[in-house]
Amino acid sequence: MTLAEDLAKQQRSISVAEFFEKNKHLLGFDSPTRGIITTIKEAIDNSLDACEEAGVLPDIYLRIQRVDSEVMRIIVEDNGPGIIPDQVPYVFGKLLYGSRFHQIKQSRGQQGIGISAAVLYAQLTTGKASSVISRTGADRPCFRFDIQINIESNEPDVIAKEEIEWDRTHGTRVQIEFKSTMAARKRLLEYLKYTSVVNPHARIRVDLEDESFVFERVSDEVIECPTPIKPHPHGIELGQFKRMLAGNNSPLQTFLVENFSRVGEKTAREMCSVSGLSPDMPAGSLGPEEQRSLLVAMQEIKVPAPPTSQCLSPIGEDLIIRGLEKEFQIDFIKARTRPSSVFAGHPFVVEAAIGYGGRLVPEGNAQILRFANRVPLVYQQGACAITGAVAGINWKNYGISQAGLPTGPLLILVHVASTNVPFTSESKDAIASIPEIEREITLALQDLGRDLKKYLSRRDRNKLQEERARAVCAVIPELAAKVAEILDLPPPDISSIEGRIMKRLVARRRTEENRTIIEVRNYTSVSGRITLYDMSGDPGENVDPPPAFVSELDGEYTRVWQIDIEPGSVWTASYLGAGNGSMEIRGIDEKNVVMVDMDV
Repeated sequence: MTLAEDLAKQQRSISVAEFFEKNKHLLGFDSPTRGIITTIKEAIDNSLDACEEAGVLPDIYLRIQRVDSEVMRIIVEDNGPGIIPDQVPYVFGKLLYGSRFHQIKQSRGQQGIGISAAVLYAQLTTGKASSVISRTGADRPCFRFDIQINIESNEPDVIAKEEIEWDRTHGTRVQIEFKSTMAARKRLLEYLKYTSVVNPHARIRVDLEDESFVFERVSDEVIECPTPIKPHPHGIELGQFKRMLAGNNSPLQTFLVENFSRVGEKTAREMCSVSGLSPDMPAGSLGPEEQRSLLVAMQEIKVPAPPTSQCLSPIGEDLIIRGLEKEFQIDFIKARTRPSSVFAGHPFVVEAAIGYGGRLVPEGNAQILRFANRVPLVYQQGACAITGAVAGINWKNYGISQAGLPTGPLLILVHVASTNVPFTSESKDAIASIPEIEREITLALQDLGRDLKKYLSRRDRNKLQEERARAVCAVIPELAAKVAEILDLPPPDISSIEGRIMKRLVARRRTEENRTIIEVRNYTSVSGRITLYDMSGDPGENVDPPPAFVSELDGEYTRVWQIDIEPGSVWTASYLGAGNGSMEIRGIDEKNVVMVDMDV
């Protein structure tokens, strides 16, 4: 027997499940620490997609339990439409099985790998089957499955199936056990927080061992689910084009109109003319050279960009701001949604936001939040086009220090929504460097940078005004008191003098005998409702009047009052405490507000 024959006997095909079993790092399961985040990410992505497709507000429950020193149990439950019993084994027990890979629309999952890869990882590390409960309606039975994957055939193995009682009328619950640790606890909570920011319509409840968290929704508006569109002529490749032509006996012109986005009869006839083909010939009769000639003509002829209103679901500037304000305390925040654009026939929209100040870390690199189709990108930040675009901007032009990346108390959010996000790998951790995408990110951030520069300039001017106001507030009362003492008269009312000088809304905070006193005087000609935030380390006992609400975070208390204030009026509040902290007023143009802290 020859060596070639010996080698031939060793050749065999492998299934996709067998390939990913040996290359699990490609799917984001390269370590036990990262495995838990990837599993939760895939399960929550599926839940969010399912709820949006059903037109319901997502209500997701996540539970993380330690089974023993090495094994964690993950439970994710949603209120989506559920999965019909015949499909459950394939959705969770077969790699590359799904409904979204064949559709051209924005979705979190695209390849049909994610949740089934988590099932594969579980049986690889613990040998245990994953449990799935699903129900499609109140009048339908609920079934529970125990599922594994047959590695050699990439087919589901249903270990057990039974009809059970469940208190949900519809939804899905998946339970997966695998080897992992809670070393990634901080990053896991960050992932959940960031998911909440870009999914402001979702409520996520979390039981993490002995702690509970709730990421509440800030919008009760159901997201309109994107609908699929046809492929665009500029994004088609020869292999796919051949498959579309095979067996199609309709006239060539009709084939082009019915199967491609933005191609009308006039454009179809032009494509046929340029390629030298008859518009009436059967589409399936084209030979290899004719197929190539037609494809070249399709991509040379100018065709409008594919529609984005139906196939994409950007977050929107208002909801981005509300999502960030819910999870971060920031002094300045702005958001931009760029007009839709196209790369290689695939439509996309870039959204961005910038936050500055507040409780952001004042030193070190800016905090960069990367998202693709409403999913946080947690790993491989340095390999991502978003990071490259951020680093490529000259932030010093906008008053921000820079050492490669911008530095200081700065938060930068970038979201790319597309029918085909160009990830660098199957783990979907980073976006590839596509020039069209990088350009849109840069334009969005430059626009926001200009807004930030205006804010910083205005802040510096306000600081100067506050210093002058502090001098006025300190000197005039003392001067009036001295004059009254010399003349042996009662101290005069100096508010009219201050009003002529200030012409603003003035908020003073001072401390007298261990009691903090806040005074707001309206020296403007405008009336309205304002919101006053008082932040300090004082619990604020014996508050008068009581605030609308009080919150506590890391030993800092925030008291909030809603105040209706008329021109020339004054409002006061007080509480026990030393008064160290800061104030903020919203509801009035900040250039008309002066805040003064005075020690008495």
